[in-house]
Amino acid sequence: MNLFKTFGLATGKAICYSGYRDGQSPELGIYPAYEQIKEDLLILQNHWSYIRLYDCSLHAETVLKVIDQENLNFKVMLGAYIGAELNNFGCPWGIVFSEEELKKNAKDNLTRIKKLISLANQYPDIIFSLSAGNEATVEWTDHYVSVDKVITYVRMIKKGARQPVTFSENYVPWYDKLKMLADEVDFISIHTYPVWEYKGIHEALEYTKQNYSGIAGKYPDKPVVITEAGWATVSNGRGINRENAGQEFQAKYYHDLKKWTTDSGIMTFWFEAFDEPWKGSPEAMEPEKHWGLYTVDRKAKKVMQES
Repeated sequence: MNLFKTFGLATGKAICYSGYRDGQSPELGIYPAYEQIKEDLLILQNHWSYIRLYDCSLHAETVLKVIDQENLNFKVMLGAYIGAELNNFGCPWGIVFSEEELKKNAKDNLTRIKKLISLANQYPDIIFSLSAGNEATVEWTDHYVSVDKVITYVRMIKKGARQPVTFSENYVPWYDKLKMLADEVDFISIHTYPVWEYKGIHEALEYTKQNYSGIAGKYPDKPVVITEAGWATVSNGRGINRENAGQEFQAKYYHDLKKWTTDSGIMTFWFEAFDEPWKGSPEAMEPEKHWGLYTVDRKAKKVMQES
């Protein structure tokens, strides 16, 4: 099913946006200023009309304020980033929380869901959809939340706001684990990363198509959106082979993905607008830091130099 048609949305390109620059991060509680976000959005408005925000932090509030006050033509998918409510002992990097931390996280998650609803009602003409979380049920997550609890959050959001509600997750759990959640959401959101699964560039698009069609075929009565798909331009070998990362590969995957999803009417959020140096390990070549179509100092990479 086509989400654009289902919810009466204008067709357009979509991108994930996190505006943190050097020295800024949600972990430090140092957020981009109004003028910095305005600069970013003026860059993005030349290419995209839909933006995905991951949380309801001060960053998201400022983005919404800039769009509103500057009369920018963006529609936003707003998410609530929910933290670990259960320990996931299968997490590869081995994060373990105390019972006190888990209880606090659950309390904080409730606050975040309420904030999501509040912002949705404050900006009903800008926010077009809401996500009850991000990668919180997949087997490798470090912020694990039970499916039943995610369903509770989805129901809360649907009761409190009028926008369509989803949950953003890797494609794999949607095959089986999230069947009950699929009944609750208005549309399904999947993440697909061929390069994380050691696929080369020449098999990447076909792999993404398989990921998408597998879930779309399982839920024919639900629109399926790709809320994350991208290609790293640098890697130290951690999780992504060095030879699979690069600006040329990113450019090819971007153009291939854009053509297929545009021709097929599939809303797809490219991950990510700008490089994020705050993510991952302290190593400068850590792949988590290098998914942007622009560098952290807002210089266009190869794909955007050509666009």
